[in-house]
Amino acid sequence: MPLRYNPKLRLLARELRKKSTLAEVLLWRCLNKGQRSGFDFHRQRPIDEYIVDFFAPELMLAIEIDGSSHKLKGREDEERQIRLEDLGVRLLRFDDAMVKARLDDVVGAIDNWIADNKPKS
Repeated sequence: MPLRYNPKLRLLARELRKKSTLAEVLLWRCLNKGQRSGFDFHRQRPIDEYIVDFFAPELMLAIEIDGSSHKLKGREDEERQIRLEDLGVRLLRFDDAMVKARLDDVVGAIDNWIADNKPKS
């Protein structure tokens, strides 16, 4: 069953895609076009009342890049993650600085997660 989202978030998601951070651009180059074991990822995907940085629907996996603004949103991020997990979405979080400095390690962690959690054929 597809995840529902607030239609008002579509325009905001489109704007966020146009204003991607460097870390988002770098990671997107590694996620798009099925590069991670053939799974498709979407950028700035609305889910429920939130927008996640990257989402692979077949895996029900959201990937979030936490920049400096997230340091002030600890409780809000926690509630958001709980709500998304209640919807069956699993999350991987990476620090913005880590994505920029150690992209290969981030991609390796994503690949390991996919290998351990991909749907059985």
